[in-house]
Amino acid sequence: MMRGWRERALPQGGHELGLLQGGDALFPAMAEAIDRAAHDVWMASYIVHTDAASEAIVQALLRADRRGVRVRVVVDGFGAREALPWWRERLQGSRVALAVFRPIDRWWHWFQPGQLRRLHQKLCVVDEAVAFVGGINLLDDRWDLRHGALPTPRLDFAVRVSGPIVADVHRTVRRLWTRAWLGADFGDELRALLTAPEPLHRARQWIDARWRDWQGARAEALAWRRSRREALADLRPVRAAFVRRDNLVQRHAIEREYLHALREAQQAIDLICPYFYPSARLLRALHRAAGRGVRIRLLLQGQFDYRLAEMAARALYADLLARGVRVFEYRAAFLHAKVAQVDGRWATVGSSNLDPTSLVLNLEANVVVWDEAVAAQVRQAFEAALEGAEEVLAERPPPGWRGLRGWLRRRLVAWAAQLYLRMAGNERY
Repeated sequence: MMRGWRERALPQGGHELGLLQGGDALFPAMAEAIDRAAHDVWMASYIVHTDAASEAIVQALLRADRRGVRVRVVVDGFGAREALPWWRERLQGSRVALAVFRPIDRWWHWFQPGQLRRLHQKLCVVDEAVAFVGGINLLDDRWDLRHGALPTPRLDFAVRVSGPIVADVHRTVRRLWTRAWLGADFGDELRALLTAPEPLHRARQWIDARWRDWQGARAEALAWRRSRREALADLRPVRAAFVRRDNLVQRHAIEREYLHALREAQQAIDLICPYFYPSARLLRALHRAAGRGVRIRLLLQGQFDYRLAEMAARALYADLLARGVRVFEYRAAFLHAKVAQVDGRWATVGSSNLDPTSLVLNLEANVVVWDEAVAAQVRQAFEAALEGAEEVLAERPPPGWRGLRGWLRRRLVAWAAQLYLRMAGNERY
């Protein structure tokens, strides 16, 4: 167990990487890449919608399909549930295959084990050459599913990356899509096989097809190992790693990267996170960094979309401020970004919040970068965001965070977090 916590993601060199702020930057870049696709496009998203942003991407996917490009899309059954009929109508008649991860289109789906564990990743891979990774759902920045039209676009980020880790992103989306697709149609396929007029012949065809798929996957894995060895021979900038969280062998991968970065910090930590209720390990790492004299700035939500999220973050303020951590609440718009930079050398951008849902339950994905230029981009974005934020000061605390009421709030948040995890059938936080 402890060995796993010491292991880090292996950085690979030879990448080109750019920070993209908001859907206004991401969606046109993604559509342009899809329009250049020659072989395949793989996409995963927690939320998709029926707005102009989704329409633009759907049309790019359909254009790629008409050129003979293989197009596969996987969306989360909860996050995308309202838009699924619209997407299916748009894709009808095309060869674009839309898979739904953990669907909830039947009432009994809500009671199935694991339904609290959602696909929260936002990924797109084109021709295994370029990938987009981040926290931006396929939803216009000026629209919120709960609040409707927004006066100011929410703050969010993604990265466009080319280089060796694109292969890691590609494998991740393929596995996600295959898992969701088999969950959707495997039963129907098996029933058709058993009731076929020539079941033995059909069975042989079915097994042969699966054998060819396995052989292809094995050849792909061998090629990946060769390319990985070649990539590791060149660690020139930009060095990066793709880190994902699943409920199998990579359960703590993203948390582990944050822990290593915080424990090694010597100068500065800048962190943007909308849902902030980190594990005890991460909190200890922040406290110890502050004790070493590291300048720590946290940019958290100021416009809260969930009451419990507000209570969870603010329950930690007093202790953080007492240790010298500076806390800012972003009030210019809704905050959805999950980014950080440490010492001007390390940075991460992705889908993972620092809360129980992201660190223990959901499928998440981040890009971790060891590069001064990329870390500088993240720091500049942080500084710009501070213009729309208000610092939380100990002499002007939010109401109800001190005394008996504050203690009761903290206990309520801790109890709710543990209850949530027990309902999900997971470990203690």
